[in-house]
Amino acid sequence: MSVSDSVVLTSNLKSLPKVGSGKVRDIYAIGEDKLLLVQTDRISAFDRVFAQGIPGKGKALTAMSIAWFAILKDVCRNHLLADDPTQAVAEDERATIAGRSMVVRRLKPLPAEAIARGYLAGSGWQSYQQCQQVCGLDLPAGLQLADRLPKPLFTPSSKAEAGEHDENITFAQLVETIGAKAADLMQEKTLELYNRGHEHAAGLGMILADTKFEFALDDSGELVLIDEVLTPDSSRYWPQDGWQPGHNPPSFDKQFVRDWLTDSGWDRKSEQMPELPADIIEQTAKRYATIAEKFA
Repeated sequence: MSVSDSVVLTSNLKSLPKVGSGKVRDIYAIGEDKLLLVQTDRISAFDRVFAQGIPGKGKALTAMSIAWFAILKDVCRNHLLADDPTQAVAEDERATIAGRSMVVRRLKPLPAEAIARGYLAGSGWQSYQQCQQVCGLDLPAGLQLADRLPKPLFTPSSKAEAGEHDENITFAQLVETIGAKAADLMQEKTLELYNRGHEHAAGLGMILADTKFEFALDDSGELVLIDEVLTPDSSRYWPQDGWQPGHNPPSFDKQFVRDWLTDSGWDRKSEQMPELPADIIEQTAKRYATIAEKFA
């Protein structure tokens, strides 16, 4: 994981059937029951993907996910398998996916995302300023930007189709979407995972302010943690020594790119993204490398 790494924008494997691509990840089938997830160096903001990538980003995300899956495995089962990913592809493709891929169980994701918020930041702060609520949940008066919440909040969202935006939903809507049992399990495990992640991060001098999890149900109805976990793409990380309520802490996540994009004047509607300047790419790569070295 280095800012001097070459950038991989697409994996383009020929030895396995491709079943999909997300904003960052390429997904291939290994037989009927396994998937190969390849983390590229693509970076997105506000559901749009930049033409430029971030050197080392895919490897950073993969290393962090693998480390976190091990730390959290006693809280919730996950989809990661021990298989060597490079053995699943042709020999001339192994260098492309080395260090940036995982073999996982093939499961159907639940059609909702689980968000845990422990601090007042981002869209939660904007909502609180307007109505003293976050995702419809009442909060005490007088909180400041970056304040720690009285207790972590579970705020689910819809899982939008490609090109669409996720939307916050109520717990009642979550129950309508996935059923009461699965919704209760998702809330319980989301908060347990967040609390464990927050505790571990604190021991490394970092604050896990908020994060997003994705889950699936296996054939027995057991909840399984899938996708990536507690990476800078799905989580907001602050250094403890830079945290002060009332101020926006320095971040080790995609917020740095979002802030630049907002300041660039992009209207959030145009499909054409502005070009990332070389210094923003370099600074972002350093942030990903720094946070991955702490956790991976």
